[in-house]
Formats: sequence, C-alpha cells, structure tokens
Amino acid sequence: MVAQQLHITRQHRKLFLQFLEQIPQEKLFEVPQGFNNHIFWNIAHVMVTQQLLVYKLSGLPTPLDEGFVARYSKGSFPAGDAQELADLALVKAGIVSAVDQLESDYASGIFAQYNPYTTSTKVTLNNVAEAIGFNNFHEGLHLGSVLALRRVLGIA
Repeated sequence: MVAQQLHITRQHRKLFLQFLEQIPQEKLFEVPQGFNNHIFWNIAHVMVTQQLLVYKLSGLPTPLDEGFVARYSKGSFPAGDAQELADLALVKAGIVSAVDQLESDYASGIFAQYNPYTTSTKVTLNNVAEAIGFNNFHEGLHLGSVLALRRVLGIA
C-alpha cells in the first residue's frame, strides 16, 4: 500500500517539476488578483508539508533548512524577494529526490514512532503510512491550485 502511495507522490512531483521547468519564471512568482500565493509557493509548500507530516511527526529531523520551512509552511505567504529565486533551484533539485529518499527511509524502517496529529481537515494521522497517504490528498489540493493559477495567468 505504501509503495503505491509513494508512486502517486512521485507522479505528482514529476508534474510539479515540469511546471517549474516549463512555466516562465516571472509567472511562477506572480500572485494574481483573488489569490494569496503563486505557483512556486504551492510547489515549495508541498515539499515542506511532506517533510513535516512524515519526518517531523516521526521525531526525525527534516533535511530542509528551518528558514525554508518557515517560508513555505501552512499560513505563510510569498515574500516576493530574492530568496524565492534561490529557493527555486533547491526545489527543482529536490522535488522528486525527496520522494526517493522517503522511499529509501521507509524501506530501512527508520519510522519507528509517530506522534498522532489531527490535520486542519479533521483527519487524525496515527502512523507514517497514514501520513504518506494523507500527503497525497494534500498534494492533490495544491495541484488543483497550481492548475487554477495557470489558467488565471493564461498559461496553457
């Protein structure tokens, strides 16, 4: 079951990477009227959320810098600064490889504990397998946001 969930995550991530590589950079960082964030924020946010749901709630360190986590965690908004441009390279390099690392870490059994967590959608996650499954739901929501942003920005 987890293998299938990770396959789904990897497919989401490949789509997100295509967006990062194909959408003009200025459009990645444009926040259209009526929206609170931009395409890049949504993609960086899914990276951060997966790390928090899986690693942090398992009592393990996340490989992401604390500043990066703060910039793209739930409740944050795009800063519109040069740091976002620097973060773009990090996300392009890590968006798919983070899934590979998770798959390897899961197979090695490092997720021995999990601190139950109730999400904002009132779903309680009791173990890492549930977190991986819920993460796909979360990434699907943000994939929808990216598709809506593309449409509003006139990107085919």
